[in-house]
Amino acid sequence: MPAMQFHKPTSLDEAIALLASDPEAMPLAGGATLVAMMNAELIEPSALVSLGAIDELQMVEAAADGGVRIGAMVCHAALAADARLAAGHAVVRQAAAEIAHPTVRNIGTIGGAVAHGDPSSDLPAALVAADAVIEAAGPAGRRDIAAEDFFEDYLTTALEEVEMVAAIRLPASPAGAAGHYEKFARVHGDYATLSVAVMLAMAGGECSFTRIALAAAGPKPVRIEAAETRLVGSSLDDGAIADAANLLVEASDPVDDVRGSAEFRLMLVPRLLARAIAVARSQTEGGGA
Repeated sequence: MPAMQFHKPTSLDEAIALLASDPEAMPLAGGATLVAMMNAELIEPSALVSLGAIDELQMVEAAADGGVRIGAMVCHAALAADARLAAGHAVVRQAAAEIAHPTVRNIGTIGGAVAHGDPSSDLPAALVAADAVIEAAGPAGRRDIAAEDFFEDYLTTALEEVEMVAAIRLPASPAGAAGHYEKFARVHGDYATLSVAVMLAMAGGECSFTRIALAAAGPKPVRIEAAETRLVGSSLDDGAIADAANLLVEASDPVDDVRGSAEFRLMLVPRLLARAIAVARSQTEGGGA
């Protein structure tokens, strides 16, 4: 077996050119997921193209309209500590804080977590709830992909050959919005048995806006607009939440695995949804993040 090549480009264009020149090469972000897959002999890249020296991928930038742009190489720990991810964007900050353990959070990156498309990982559902946009870069240039469209199936994303995640954009959240990420796992630091990501806003005692996504409830994050429609205009009473939960359960297709049965996961949906909504609502009323 030939020796693996290692490249460390200093620009995104250089990285894309290296990947385009070798179809067996793979981009290396933090390596938290990629190296584990290599150790398990699930993948055998001919070369690794490190993204660690590309400055534009390292930045978090707040936009004038209240949106936030996050470079693909920003690590989970930095996201979890970034006060700019407030109000509705807090759902992303909280999801980053729930990933594994401090060592992994200091190594793993948002771009790597997004590119692998694991439905049990924390960030994909949070990004769908936040209505995020994935910036993909490849030989043909750059394009935007809505997070909801980006995650297509189990470990399958909308990235084309030689494309990579360059950044994630969070649009400005609605006025007064808050977000919350509620996770159930066997032990702290494990992948989710089930998680609920919620962003919502209140006006006059009624829900004026919400987006909800589930992690580990199917082969990709589960979002169903009918559940959100049921909540908008309600006081977020128990009946409305129960109806929304039922709609989410109907749209879910979880698996049986070591973290829980499909039946158990579905049982968690109404409980975690109610808890996530209660916390997010308390933040809208209290003015916190």
